[in-house]
Amino acid sequence: MPKTVKFKGIFPPVSTIFNENGEFSQEEMAYVMDSLIDSGVDGLFFLGTGGEFSQMSVEERKEVAAFTVRYVNNRVPVLIGTGSTSTRETIALSQHAEQVGADGVVIVNPYYWNLSEENLFNYYSDIAQSIELPIILYNFPDRTGQDLTADFVLRLVDQHRNIVGIKETVDSIGHINEMILKVKKQHPNFSVFCGFDNHLLNTLQLGGDGSITASGNFAPELSVGIYQSFLQGDLKKAVSLHKRLSVLPLLYQVDSPFVNVVKEAMRLCGMTISTYVQPPTKPLSEEKIEEVREILELAEVISTTTVR
Repeated sequence: MPKTVKFKGIFPPVSTIFNENGEFSQEEMAYVMDSLIDSGVDGLFFLGTGGEFSQMSVEERKEVAAFTVRYVNNRVPVLIGTGSTSTRETIALSQHAEQVGADGVVIVNPYYWNLSEENLFNYYSDIAQSIELPIILYNFPDRTGQDLTADFVLRLVDQHRNIVGIKETVDSIGHINEMILKVKKQHPNFSVFCGFDNHLLNTLQLGGDGSITASGNFAPELSVGIYQSFLQGDLKKAVSLHKRLSVLPLLYQVDSPFVNVVKEAMRLCGMTISTYVQPPTKPLSEEKIEEVREILELAEVISTTTVR
């Protein structure tokens, strides 16, 4: 039987740290994990979009999964991204995540073919039947070209007990609200996470469960603060923090993919890490680094007196 689990709170989609030769840096990754856990996050998600999974081989993804689960050592729940264009590959990566002790997997739908609804349903069903681990669906239609609707998700959850949540990377609070109203109404323990920073407070107020957003890598104090303030009923503080957090999506317009932006933001916020990114992404120019700095200053994440 699948684990009984309820994921909630702030789960940063952790950037994968590589050295200047493009090799996985265990030492720097450990430093990032310790920093995030110390900041009060509720869990960690590895090998998502910001973790550069799409630029990595299967063996590299397994290496990251095994190391991060081992190093976190049950301090917080660990989620591993295992999605792929291939059902066989997704199953292999999901079974590996289960074997190394992950708490759950996060699975994006295939991002090359636009599948019929039945083929998409079978994709998730085949994976759900291959593991006992909890599964969080990853809805990112801007990248996959195909939306996971509330009706479709409800059908999946009705049939598979180990499909326990969704990351909604959609810039529509209406879509998130429908997911909460239709799926959580039938399955109260189903977790709904927003994937965009500026939807966190709305998601919580509508009955959702938290966020899996890139700013958790470099400004976790904002999303953690909003979540904790909301739980404590301090909406004034939550709104104040939300205003600052809502500035940060400007960062994602600086470059595409924005994985380089996130790593530069981490460095500017005080983390001593390599900002190497896997090709075809390239390092940010000095001009774009200055853009990142200005946005972080606007959000009051770093001081305007920070050494340049």
